[in-house]
Order: sequence, then structure tokens, then C-alpha cells
Amino acid sequence: MDALKTITAGMVKEDRPHIKVGDVVKVHVKIREGERERIQVFEGTIIARKGSGVSETFTVRRLSYGVGIERVFPVNSPNVAKVELVRAGKVRRSKLYYLRDRVGKAAKVKEQI
Repeated sequence: MDALKTITAGMVKEDRPHIKVGDVVKVHVKIREGERERIQVFEGTIIARKGSGVSETFTVRRLSYGVGIERVFPVNSPNVAKVELVRAGKVRRSKLYYLRDRVGKAAKVKEQI
């Protein structure tokens, strides 16, 4: 187990974003279409963080045309170009799965002042 930690220690991004559950973020993702590469922005609320070290992930949820969309992003992925903090949220839970059942203003998270 110690050998695994030493191998993965060099792979962790140093400029990791300081994000937490409840924050509204813009995730800039590299999309490859054939030979071309472009950056697509996915904006939403972080509803979960899982794992630690190299395998750490965070789940972002947004509503698109009335349909909820969730994407899981690895923190240390080379495909995640940048994570931009839009608004800091104030929550008292580590997982915000209850937002899946809420619609409209009820699905909002309070802003941290």
C-alpha cells in the first residue's frame, strides 16, 4: 500500500481547485472530436465528493431544459482544464442527493457570505 501511495504522490495536481459541496462551479472540459480538440463548459452545483488522492472525484448537477444532468469529474484528470468557482454555497451535508427531488427555487443552495 505504501508503494501505491509513493507512485500516486507525483500524479496529484498541485493547482487543485479549493471547492466543496454546495459550490456552484464552471468545469472546463477538453472534448476531442476526431482530430480537433475544444473546451466545453459545464456549470452546476457540486452535490458530492468521493475518494481521495488520485482517485478523487466530484459530481456536478445542473438542470438543462427541465431535465437534471449529473456529471462525475475526476479531480486529477488531464481532461479537466480548469474549475472555476462561481458562487460558494452554505450547506450542512456532505452529499446533496436530496436536490434531485427538488425543482425550481427549492433546489437552490444558500450562498455563503
